[in-house]
Amino acid sequence: MGIVAGLDSSSAFTRIVVCDADTGAVLRQGYAPHPAEAKATEIDPQAWLLSLGDAAAGGLLEGVQAIGVSAQQHGLVPLDAQGNLVRPALLGNDKRAQVAAADLIDALGGRQAWAEAVGSVPQAAQPVSKLRWMARAEPDTARRVAAVLQPHDWLVWQLLGRPGRRTTDRGGASGTGFWSAGTGSYRHDLVELALGHQVALPEVLGPAEAAGTTPEGLLISAGTGETMAAAFGLGVGIGDAVVSLGASGSVMTVHHEALADPSGMITSFADATGMHLPVVHTLNAVRALRGTAELLGLGELQELSAMAMKSTPGSSGLVLLPYLEGERTPQLPHTAGTLSGLRRESMKPEHLARAAFEGMLCSLADALDVLRGRGVEVRRVFLLGAAAELPAVQAAAPAIFGAQVVVPQPADYAALGAARQAAWALGVSQGTLSPNAPPAWQGAAAQVFEPGDELAVGQAVRQQYGATREQIHPGAFNPTS
Repeated sequence: MGIVAGLDSSSAFTRIVVCDADTGAVLRQGYAPHPAEAKATEIDPQAWLLSLGDAAAGGLLEGVQAIGVSAQQHGLVPLDAQGNLVRPALLGNDKRAQVAAADLIDALGGRQAWAEAVGSVPQAAQPVSKLRWMARAEPDTARRVAAVLQPHDWLVWQLLGRPGRRTTDRGGASGTGFWSAGTGSYRHDLVELALGHQVALPEVLGPAEAAGTTPEGLLISAGTGETMAAAFGLGVGIGDAVVSLGASGSVMTVHHEALADPSGMITSFADATGMHLPVVHTLNAVRALRGTAELLGLGELQELSAMAMKSTPGSSGLVLLPYLEGERTPQLPHTAGTLSGLRRESMKPEHLARAAFEGMLCSLADALDVLRGRGVEVRRVFLLGAAAELPAVQAAAPAIFGAQVVVPQPADYAALGAARQAAWALGVSQGTLSPNAPPAWQGAAAQVFEPGDELAVGQAVRQQYGATREQIHPGAFNPTS
C-alpha cells in the first residue's frame, strides 16, 4: 500500500515514526525537543511547527504518502476571523481555569447535567473551561475569538496550508467539553455559555476520513489526541483496559457506547476507531511509591520493589490508602493518606514497602470497578509507565486486577497510532481498506502475566483494602452509583 508517517507532538517533544503501511513495521524515526517554554502553560504554537521541522530533517519523510497527527490534549488555540492567533495557545496543564470550571458546573445546573450533555464534567484542563476563564480574565481578547482549535487540529490545518475548512476528529472533540461522544454533535450553547458568543468549530471527521491533501499530494488523516492515538497504537479493543502509572493514575477501557456518569468519576471520550474510551482517573499512583521510598530512606523505586518482594501478599495486615493529594476515585478532594493495621509484627520496612504497592494497585482496581460496574468488560489489562517494569508491580497486579496483565515494550505508541490512522485513510482513498476496519498491524511486543492460582490471594488483599477504606471513609466509594 505504501509508506506512512505518524507525528506525535507532545508537551515536550515531537516524535515521528515512518512505517510500512501494510504491516506497521517502523522504517525510520525522527525526534526533536520542543523549546523550554513549551512546557509552560501557554505558548506560540509556531514552536510546534519548528520542532516538527527539526524532527523531519534529513529527508525523513521522503517517499511518505500519508501523515497522521497526534498531539497533546486539552490545549486551546484561539483564532480571530482571519485565522490569526488572538493570544498564545493555552495548554492542558494550565490550572487557572479551576474557578471557571466550577462556575460552568453551577451555570448548567450541576455535574449530572454536564455528564448527560457531553459525557464529562468540566475540569480546568478542558477547552470549555479555558474559554470561560478567557471571557472573565481577558474579555477584550475573548471578544475577538472567532474560531477555536486544539493542537492536533491546528497542526493538521497548517500542514494543509491553512485551508478554509478546519477539521478535528471524534477523539479530540470529545475532550473539549462542548462535543458529545454520545450524540456525535457539538453543543454550541455550551460554547456560548462559556465564552459569551458563538465561534466557528472544526468539522468532526470519521476515523478513516482524510482531512485533506497537500498541494504536493501528501494525504493528511484526521489526526487525534495523544490518549486516543496511544490506544490505537497499542491495538487495544473490547475487553481491554489500559492502566497508566504516572504520578497520578488512569484506567481507560474500550467500550461500544459512551457512558454518562452523574458522579463525574467517568470521563467518556471517543476513540480513534469509532468506539468509545471511558476513563477513570486517580490522583495518586507512583507518587505513593516515591513517598514511601523516601520515608524508608531509599533512593530508587527498584530498591522499594526489592524490599516489597521480601514481604508477602497482604503486607502482614498493613494497609496504605494512598490518598496523599486528596483523591478523585473516590471523590475525597481534601483527605490525606492513611496507614492502617500497625501491629508489632507488621512494623517492618518490607511490609510498608509492599503495602505501598498493594495500596496503589488496589486504588487502581477501584477505578476498574467503576467501569465494570457500568457493564464494561475487562479481560486484559495493559500496564503502562516506568513503574510497570518493577517486579513488585508485576507480581501483584494480575491477582489484584483479576485479569491478565500485559506490559508492552516501551515505544511511542501515540506516534504509531497516528501512523496507523494515516495508513487507514490512505487505504480507504486507494480502495484497498474499508472505512469500517483499520489496517491489521501487529500488536505491541509485550510481557504477559497471568493471575493463575493467585486470584483468591488478590481478592483477599482487596477485601482487606476495601474494609480499611470503608472504615476510614464510610460510604465514599460506590462503584455502581
